[in-house]
Amino acid sequence: MRQKSGPQESAEKHVKDIRRKTRRKFSAEEKIRIVLEGLRGEYSIAELCRREGIAQGLYYTWSKEFLEAGKKRLSGDTERQATSGEVTGLKRDMRDLKEVVADLTLENRILKKSVIRDGEDIE
Repeated sequence: MRQKSGPQESAEKHVKDIRRKTRRKFSAEEKIRIVLEGLRGEYSIAELCRREGIAQGLYYTWSKEFLEAGKKRLSGDTERQATSGEVTGLKRDMRDLKEVVADLTLENRILKKSVIRDGEDIE
């Protein structure tokens, strides 16, 4: 077997590094669009993958993940994630409720002390 020479090896490494850095990243919306297009069956998977510039194995991985996520969602295995606005609103509500509980607790203690004092005076 032939050993790679120094300059050729570094050139190949440089090409691999460039490919790695320029690797295309797909958003969730793009992945869903591609998977749905494949599920429609208007084009073969091979043709769709060629057109989108992805490997067929990657398409099938996305398809499996898509279907598994749908299956979990329909069976109720996942909880809906709260948005940051909802979380902020819930925190505000919780703070308000804690203030009400604190006020009522204080009022309750004051009333109990006044009843005890009133009872002591009667005896």
